[in-house]
Amino acid sequence: MQGLATVLAGIPLAAILVGPDDRIIAANQGARDHFGQGLEGRHLLTALRQPDVLEAIEASLRDRQPRKITYQTSEAGRDSSFQVHVGYVETLDARGTLVCFEDLTEREHAAQMRRDFVANVSHELRTPLTALMGFIETLQGPARHDQAAIDRFLGIMQSEAARMERLVRDLLSLSRVESEERVRPREEVNLGQVIGSVLHALRPLARDRACEITFEAPDGMIVRGNDDQLQQVFTNLIENAIKYGGTGNHITITLERIARDATLRAPAILARVRDQGPGIEPLHIPRLTERFYRVDTHRSREMGGTGLGLAIVKHIVNRHRGRLRISSTLGEGAEFSVILPQWDRQEA
Repeated sequence: MQGLATVLAGIPLAAILVGPDDRIIAANQGARDHFGQGLEGRHLLTALRQPDVLEAIEASLRDRQPRKITYQTSEAGRDSSFQVHVGYVETLDARGTLVCFEDLTEREHAAQMRRDFVANVSHELRTPLTALMGFIETLQGPARHDQAAIDRFLGIMQSEAARMERLVRDLLSLSRVESEERVRPREEVNLGQVIGSVLHALRPLARDRACEITFEAPDGMIVRGNDDQLQQVFTNLIENAIKYGGTGNHITITLERIARDATLRAPAILARVRDQGPGIEPLHIPRLTERFYRVDTHRSREMGGTGLGLAIVKHIVNRHRGRLRISSTLGEGAEFSVILPQWDRQEA
């Protein structure tokens, strides 16, 4: 049986060998982790509770033909999907049915995310395209000679085209960031200068919204990062604070050193962007970094949002081996915090 145990241990999936008496002859560590310890010697009915799997094992023991089935389970509020490979085996040590359990949960989740992503992109593009087609038909027909209507419709069409351009730009940005996520940036970046540059660029928007911004940063706030991507992070966070904080909002931006961040296990720099706007309901906070998730879809589109900004922020922060934290109290505003590892010359 030692040779059989060695073979099972080498299988990367959870695997058991079932004998002709419907008892488990051997199991590898993956099967013990999934079904519990002490599997050897147990009857199938006490270890497995999926009728389709039990039926496939019985059939394979009878006709010695391989089978493959899929089943779903829901335990502790988590849905899981498995593909089971069943085949008859006969060795010098034993004979029976080898049953391998392949966990498809992550693969199914990724596939669902891709389907949702395609559906969301299609929806986001269809809306402005439908509007454009409608206005084109109107301009070709009833409004052909109505200069006032032409001017008004062309303005709306320009707005819808700009909306599509922003969406395509953010999609390309998200794709680029995701492809680079495993490659850690190696530049020395002054975070105070990055935020200062962002504030300079956003000054007209803040002025239009009568928004007051306070920025406090000690000297020498250096992180290991990518200057352009960090500008993108803080442009998104500060622009959101200006747009969604309301007219006359006060925004506070601070930078501070952390001697040792418990999660990063290293010295870090904490950047906070806090507004005094209406705040965000707690139920929305865990989903804010999902692609196309919006607290208020209509308002977000009016503000020129694509629903991808915080997803891009999350991936950039991940690439920098940092953390993004979001907290809010209704009626008191929201705070977005970015924690990044401090520059270490020994790692450069």
